[in-house]
Amino acid sequence: MAGMTTLDRWQRLRSLPVGNRLFSGAVWLRAPYFRTILPTVVELRPGHCEATAPLWWGVRNHIGTFHAIAACNLAELAMGMLAEATVPPTHRWLPKGMTVEYLAKATTGLRAVASLDTVPEFGDPAELAVPVSLHDKAGTVVVRAVITIWVTPRPARGR
Repeated sequence: MAGMTTLDRWQRLRSLPVGNRLFSGAVWLRAPYFRTILPTVVELRPGHCEATAPLWWGVRNHIGTFHAIAACNLAELAMGMLAEATVPPTHRWLPKGMTVEYLAKATTGLRAVASLDTVPEFGDPAELAVPVSLHDKAGTVVVRAVITIWVTPRPARGR
């Protein structure tokens, strides 16, 4: 699958019976810190990503709820997959900042939804604010985040 984009890989694997798990496992290999939350990408397209993570002992805090930083990790995964599916190969992106609101205790696994209202045109360097909401099993938004990324054209090779 050399030369394929992240979105190409998703589109190729998602049709397999456990394709989203294979894709998610590949993400874990590429960015090992995401393994700590055991995420699964469930939907990916330009401008949109949804991913889930179970409530397991590795993400629980001292009161038994989904740890705040583990929730931030899930938000970053959803944003990163959205960025990979949205930013063209002619450009690159880097996280620049994150604001987070913890709205309610998360007593279940979580579903992160990163979504842009419109996919921007990419040209000159620019900031892009990616909103991410994390929902519990009942659909309640328990965490809201905005992750700002810096998008720039890739430097020319051979310089």
